[in-house]
Amino acid sequence: MWLFLVFLTLEVESRAGMEMGPQSLWQIPSDCGAMSVWDTSMGMCMPLPMPGMPMKMLMTHGNLFGTQTWQGGSRGTQAISSTQMIMIDSGSSLGDFHYLNVDLMITAEKWTVPARGYPLLLQIGDRNQYGAPYLDAQHPHSSPIMGITLSDTIWLGGAKDHIKVFFAPRGEATDGPIAFLHRATGIINPDAPLGHHIGQDVSHVSSTVLGFSLKLSKIRFELSAHHESEAPPDQVNLPIGVPDSFSSRFIYEGSNEWATYLSFGHLASGEKRYSASTYTYLPLTSAWTFHNSLIWGLVTPYDSAPSLHSFSEEFLLRGDRPRIWCRLEVLQRTGGELEIPALIHPNGQWLTALTLGYTHNLSRWRELDLGLGFSITKNWLPEEFRSTYGGNPWSGKIFLQLGGMGMWGF
Repeated sequence: MWLFLVFLTLEVESRAGMEMGPQSLWQIPSDCGAMSVWDTSMGMCMPLPMPGMPMKMLMTHGNLFGTQTWQGGSRGTQAISSTQMIMIDSGSSLGDFHYLNVDLMITAEKWTVPARGYPLLLQIGDRNQYGAPYLDAQHPHSSPIMGITLSDTIWLGGAKDHIKVFFAPRGEATDGPIAFLHRATGIINPDAPLGHHIGQDVSHVSSTVLGFSLKLSKIRFELSAHHESEAPPDQVNLPIGVPDSFSSRFIYEGSNEWATYLSFGHLASGEKRYSASTYTYLPLTSAWTFHNSLIWGLVTPYDSAPSLHSFSEEFLLRGDRPRIWCRLEVLQRTGGELEIPALIHPNGQWLTALTLGYTHNLSRWRELDLGLGFSITKNWLPEEFRSTYGGNPWSGKIFLQLGGMGMWGF
């Protein structure tokens, strides 16, 4: 089923006369044509209603990894896993000013990721069905529905100015950077960031989201309310709750080549999330492009710590077939989070993880790419953590990546 849905991207047709821009897994805001606008939550161009131009669209966007992981150190392990996401988006204009849309994001990670999560040293977040944390591992995303969003995009009559209102039984609240599943520098990497729960991407699977976005020229304001409790990643369900938390995000689109995001979120429990991020795209030659993401996140309070910070620097140097990429993370973890019994100090300790990766595009058919890649990660830990982890451990991965995007107009 999952591969079949990805292969929907093979036959790409554009509605006659519609200027949607090129369709690619690596889409960026400057790819959007005159009749489309960048969607911050989905990381892709979306149709914008225009007078006298009725439209009906179906779009798909898929990314799938099959990964073998090896880890060193005292907590190191080995495992095979598969992470993936497939988006199916359908919409239709209503009159001259409205575009109604439903977006479904699905995954099979509950069944393709090991029960303890896929190996990722120093990662922590969420709990399994027995109440145990996913320790040194990344949890699967809620399966099969990772997100479902219904929206109305309302054109305001000038250039690409518009209002968007949306409801998501499960979807993205308006805080944090562009989620790693959607940003160009994150799509290439099979791992979630270590700062995922430290002011970064955690809100992309929020429950019962009611949201509003206003775009005026280069400025965008976003507001949302959502239910604080996250969907258990090991259960098949779609719980709905009363919105009790809120988020806001400010976006400045400086040009076609860079944008800056600032966000704030306040949860019903009292936890606060802050983030700032900048994204850059540079065309170097006809064959090479450079993508960069610089991200800061902060949560307060978190676990037993009054506050925790995370910093992430990602880049992707993309050629027609070779892709060279990197993620440098500097963040705080507590001994309690990592279950280091001898360390009871409540404040976060700083650690660093550097990942270097290379992916080679083996084949391309229409808009579908098949790549073979590998990555190496080196961790530098504070002295208090080293005895538990056996020093400053290394880890490595080798993976296949299948991904693409398609669009149909009716």
